[in-house]
Amino acid sequence: MTTAWTGMVPVDDTALAVTDTGGPGTPVVYLNGHFATQGYWRRVIADLGPRWRHLTYDERARGRKSRRSADYSFEAAVRDVGAVLDARGVDRALVVGWSYGAFVGAHWASRNPDRALGAVLVDGAQPYDWLSEEMEQGIRRFFRRMAWLMPLLRPTGLTPRMTAAEMANSNIEVGRIARERELGPVLDGITVPVRYVLASGTSFGSKGDEQERIRAGLDPVFRRKPNIQLSAKVPSNHGAILKKDAPAVATAVREVAALARSAPYGPERTYRGGHGVDQ
Repeated sequence: MTTAWTGMVPVDDTALAVTDTGGPGTPVVYLNGHFATQGYWRRVIADLGPRWRHLTYDERARGRKSRRSADYSFEAAVRDVGAVLDARGVDRALVVGWSYGAFVGAHWASRNPDRALGAVLVDGAQPYDWLSEEMEQGIRRFFRRMAWLMPLLRPTGLTPRMTAAEMANSNIEVGRIARERELGPVLDGITVPVRYVLASGTSFGSKGDEQERIRAGLDPVFRRKPNIQLSAKVPSNHGAILKKDAPAVATAVREVAALARSAPYGPERTYRGGHGVDQ
């Protein structure tokens, strides 16, 4: 039995604020939206309850405590998943990611089949070529215009301790990673069970049916990958999905955990720090 713990986990040139509920249940690590914080997961965690071992953390320079870094790359975000699990003594975990965190979760699960029990990807990690040169320039202009406001919001934890250029670069990097030729092979390489929970509404900055066209990029994946399927498409929009449709996300977690128990990649495996007890 692992006891609950909250503290800082050193990684590379920084340290991440981590919360581990401990307990005997299946470890679930939650991966935040781009500039979001671990508090966004509280409704999902409440729905699942204490029979699971919940691990949340704030990414580099996010939240109130995670420290700045010289590296805010996507690759660093993927590495940090394993670093947090290692620090907490977790051999295998189920990853749950929303938005940016869904991309991180997909890459981590694809690269670590021996450690990933499965993945729940929430309105993110959809292969679609949405980034154009015009949009890239628009992202840079947006963050330059918002640069004066960011420092005012930082004490609340609502904005990261990153420069406008760093935030713009990070957003643009996601657009490149989302391209079908980049993300498609990553999803094809995942061997563990994956369930998507998708929103129906638009997100900030989207136009017309753009979001639906992006989500439709998953249809070929669902057809060719039987281990990757849609768990639910919910009424809320991208930004509200964890608040309004937390039960659907929790249901997908239960679904993936049940599949992991019955699959050949570890049905009765005993985790260091947990024995797969969950309901």
